[in-house]
This record gives sequence, C-alpha cells and structure tokens, in this order.
Amino acid sequence: MQIRLDDILAFLQAMETGSISAAAQRMGLSKSVISKRITDLEVVLKVELLHRSTRGVVPTDRGAAFYQRARSIMQQLDQAAEELIEQDGELCGSLRIAAPMTFGTTYLGPILFAFMSRHPRLGLALDLDDRITDLPGEGYDLGVRIGRLHDSSLAARKLAVSRRVVCCSPAYAQRAGLPAMIEELAGHACIGYANVSASHIWQFEPAEAGGMPRSLVVRSRIVANNGESIRDAAIAGLGISILPVFIVAKALASGQLINALPDACPVADTIYAVYPRNRHLPTKVRTVIDHLVAVFEGDPPWERELNST
Repeated sequence: MQIRLDDILAFLQAMETGSISAAAQRMGLSKSVISKRITDLEVVLKVELLHRSTRGVVPTDRGAAFYQRARSIMQQLDQAAEELIEQDGELCGSLRIAAPMTFGTTYLGPILFAFMSRHPRLGLALDLDDRITDLPGEGYDLGVRIGRLHDSSLAARKLAVSRRVVCCSPAYAQRAGLPAMIEELAGHACIGYANVSASHIWQFEPAEAGGMPRSLVVRSRIVANNGESIRDAAIAGLGISILPVFIVAKALASGQLINALPDACPVADTIYAVYPRNRHLPTKVRTVIDHLVAVFEGDPPWERELNST
C-alpha cells in the first residue's frame, strides 16, 4: 500500500484542530472517513501517530516528529503553487491569522473582510483569542500582538500605538469620587485584567523625563480575561479600569465612561503584525501586512472616532 496524500492531509488537520471531529468539519468529511484515513496512514508507516480519546487526539513522539516534517513539506508545495498563480498578480491559497478577541471583532475583522472581497481566490481562517498563540507551532501565517514583544523567533511590523486610559462610569465617580493622583487608585475598587500582571496593566509614564515608569498595586474587586467584559463592568459602575482606547472609544464618546485621571498618562502599548522569522515570507502574507500598515497609518480609527466627537 502506498502513502496517500489525502491520508497525510487528514492527519495534519487532526493535529492542527486537536480532534477528529474538528478535522472532519474543516475538511467537509465525516468523522469515520478522517479516522480511517489516519489509521490507513499508521498502517502504511507501521507506527502509531496519535493517541485517541473522547477529549481529542494527542500525538505520539514519532507522530509529532512526522507532523513537523509533513507540515513543512505541504507548506512548500502550497507555496510553490501559490507563487505560480501569483505571477499573474492574483493572491491565492489560505491565510491563518491569530489576533486578540476585542481588537479582532471591532477593527481587524472588518478590515480583513474588505481585503478578502478583493481577492476571491484567497481563503481566511481568523482565530480570535486573548491568549498568546504559538504562531509557528500552531501553523499560523500571521498574528497581531498588543504590548511588548518578547518572542525573538517572530518578526514584527508596527501597525499603531494603542493609547490607554483610566476610566469609570459617571455613577461610580459620583458615588466614590475621582482620584486626584495615581497613588489614590489603591483606595478605589478597580477592575483587573487576568491575562497580564497588575504591575504591567497599572503602569504610568514617569513623572520626569528620563525616569522609570511608575507601577501600582491596586485592589481588584473584579477580574476578567477580556477587555469588553472589563469595559462593561466599568460602565455598570463597579469600579475603575484602565483600558485601551480602541475598547472604550465609543463609551467615552457617548458619556457611558469618563476619563477618571485626565492628568495621568498610562504607558501606551504598540500593536504589531507578527510572523515567523525563520521562513520565506509569502506574497499573500506580505500583501496583507502592507494593507494593515496602510490602514492604520497616522491616527488609528479609534482615535479618529474619539476625536470626531
């Protein structure tokens, strides 16, 4: 029996989705077909590639090694075909992009969908999650990161500055008063972000030029792992939060939230497009990055929304 390409593709999809069911859904096939293809591949190779359970699939050591080689070869085949088609100036193939949830739903998604409408032969898998994604390990072509970059295996292009603001609802301000200086935040009910340490979130520009940023330890009555939930808790009057302007621009413009410390300047984040450094950058990835850079150039859209009101 010879190794069939369809069997390898089924195995790769099971590895990337984490289950037979998800692989079947992505490929538009039944679970039984995907399972049989993977079993046939194991029979031909005379090795167990996956441990199967009701929770999903986990690769064996040899299965993980085979996945890395097979995925690399399939990427090279896809890239060869795409480069041939792109000689006629048409983008094709598929893009896998990972981005934070709120930024993805509010800004990135609409920008990408407009881009996709102009490239009908290009496919898109957009994964929105606030966790830090292993781009090369999970097979992503591109990611969006907000903050400071620590992964030296990734190349990056700056998209925009993400200004942050300390905010609360008018009702909270009336009930608890507003802090006059950042040190007074420690005495307020604050709303924290679970995915990053509090000392990083509650960080302000130095009082004097050349100084060190000032970090605070605050009491978080409520903690959430999503910026929209934190914003909504602040709108409900449950405390003071510090959030990117792109999350609270509309609430600030409508008066649902107010700037609780207008004289303080939280340390801004940077929004980057990031991609694996150790491989040739495909035309489709370079083109979409160029498009994002052009869209966010100058004042980003959330700053324009806030300034327009």
